[in-house]
Amino acid sequence: MIVRWLCAVLRVRGKADLCLVFLFGAGFALLPVFALMPSLWGFAAASAVSYLADEALHVRAPGFVRRLASLQFNRTMRFAARTVMLLALAQRMDAPEVVLAAGLAAFTTHFAMVMLYTALHRGIRLRRVLPVAVRNLDMSEAGIPAQPPAFLYRRFLRKLLHLDVAAHAALLAALAAGTWYPAGIGYAVTAGLPVAAVLALLVQFRAARRTPPRDELIREVNRQLADYRPEVALYFSFAAVSRDFMYQVNMWIETLEQLDRRPLIILREHASFRHLSRTSLPVLCVPKADDLAELDLSGVRVVLYPGNAGKNVHMLRIAEAKHVFIGHGDSDKLASSNRVSKVYDEIWVAGRAGRDRYQRVRHAISDDSIVEVGRPQLAPIRLHADHTPGPLPVVLYAPTWEGWSDDDCHTSLIPMGVPLIEKLLAQNVRVIYKPHPLTGKRSPEATAADRAIRAMLTADNEQREAAQAQEALAAVRPRLAEIRARLDELAGRHQGDYAEQTRAARVPGHDGAAEWHELHAEWHRIYWESRGAVRHNVILSQLPTLYECFNQADILISDVSSVVADFVASLKPYVLTNANDLPDQEFRAAYTTAGGAYLLDRDCARLPEILRSVREPDHDPMAPQRRTLKEYVLGPDTPTSMERFNTALNALAALSEAELTEREQSLVIPTQRTDSAPRVDLAGPSDRPAPLSNV
Repeated sequence: MIVRWLCAVLRVRGKADLCLVFLFGAGFALLPVFALMPSLWGFAAASAVSYLADEALHVRAPGFVRRLASLQFNRTMRFAARTVMLLALAQRMDAPEVVLAAGLAAFTTHFAMVMLYTALHRGIRLRRVLPVAVRNLDMSEAGIPAQPPAFLYRRFLRKLLHLDVAAHAALLAALAAGTWYPAGIGYAVTAGLPVAAVLALLVQFRAARRTPPRDELIREVNRQLADYRPEVALYFSFAAVSRDFMYQVNMWIETLEQLDRRPLIILREHASFRHLSRTSLPVLCVPKADDLAELDLSGVRVVLYPGNAGKNVHMLRIAEAKHVFIGHGDSDKLASSNRVSKVYDEIWVAGRAGRDRYQRVRHAISDDSIVEVGRPQLAPIRLHADHTPGPLPVVLYAPTWEGWSDDDCHTSLIPMGVPLIEKLLAQNVRVIYKPHPLTGKRSPEATAADRAIRAMLTADNEQREAAQAQEALAAVRPRLAEIRARLDELAGRHQGDYAEQTRAARVPGHDGAAEWHELHAEWHRIYWESRGAVRHNVILSQLPTLYECFNQADILISDVSSVVADFVASLKPYVLTNANDLPDQEFRAAYTTAGGAYLLDRDCARLPEILRSVREPDHDPMAPQRRTLKEYVLGPDTPTSMERFNTALNALAALSEAELTEREQSLVIPTQRTDSAPRVDLAGPSDRPAPLSNV
């Protein structure tokens, strides 16, 4: 109990990291003690421990390091403390005054150069902040200077501060040997190398000053947009964006790439730009509304919104386009029938269930504005008839997160997650545990349940697995890491800062798409084969994908969420958690996706009977309801979802064009044509009207 409390307070993950914290604290606490005694070898040992523990904690426990910084004991202060203690040790051991004075001068020069280097680095970074970050448009003519070399630019503070190791080690060696030449050499290295680094960075600072100004860069982007002529834009913003939110965009990329019209992706936060998946489509990241207003988007006829966010208003004001809320999955949560959606021209849902869901706010949302387009993303999901069961039933437990408030909290993790896993393990099944990416963002109870479930599955794996299984896992890790690195490279995540990515932006070819899909398929094949047929799996990263987990599972256990609606496409058995133990009829009436589900009570008493639908496929009474529900939730199989999506988009774009033409014609004021009174055309000589956002 005490260990858990300490881990929570110190923001470390477990006992190993807690031991590192104690070593770190002991090293720093003993430095003044050994300096004042004085004890040369004790000081040397404490100093080495403090260095090594410091570096290890940066890797293993960044939360603890951030906690130290909040207490004003940041990395620079820690290095300064070691230096002061070292000079105190030298003075107590009667080092000559000239050695002490030279040491003070060397360390002062070192810290002064660190400060100057930091100022230059900040100046370069600020000059390289562009109004628009670009991908997949030709920005070769923009004149953006190259990013400084990585050894000068990345993690510079860590590198510079560690240059004091030369002087530290040399002075300790000099104190031990009684000769002062080593100290002089160490001082020269510690003071000289930072000076050389500052001079090198000055050259890079001069180059950074050639970064094109805002107006010039936006003009170049507009020239590229004019060549590309985008007709459709997917627009995404999220204030607290991270990789956890980017599934909302990434799930739509392949759909956008199959559209009949030319699409464009517009992002509003740099973090979303960083975590965007691979795409051949042009991508713009525009953090400021003023810069967004300067972009020429007058050719865009339809704007698609996968999420509701405050910054959506910056795009909604463009009157030439039609605005469509497409969401990021159909579910029975309140967010999937939000009255805020009234601001959009149309709301696209998967099937009839999505339309009926908006009856909750029927006075705000017109039924005519709702269009059923299916879910084009679900094509990779294999049908139940094509699934080959393994030796053990595979249960995918994919709970949702705790939501933004208690009113919208549907997660089963807190009330029943841990006992559910305990009973699943007792049933001798294989568990794939894939929590929502936002699990624990709001609720400590959800975090605790998530950790407990992971620990239980890990412990059960240790009992199940033989040494050969561990060897198989170790053998494939290098190849999996190699594939992941290449996938990141293809996605544009290894190209430096945003300015460097924009500088390197070019119109892509089509060869990367084939490699991307081949590597994805290979990664998943190797991953599942190496896991064997009995090992539990905890899925916390973007790979393996949710739909690949669907294909591995025999049955899904989940909460009220879009995961359930997507799983319905497989026609496999699925379970909805009824944590509040509502009567079955009342629960099914409240949640559409419960229509084809087995319902699991809070005590999980029904679990053995539910698992019969997997162990005895003939005993699956909900199978007919699932077939009916699939069409109701996701729409018919023909025409395909992609065809319906394209049809809806083309129809709305055509309507937008027609309305714009009508508007242009209404702006033409007919007059009697005489020599003195020529006809006046208020639209101007250009065939393309100016965007309202620029007016």
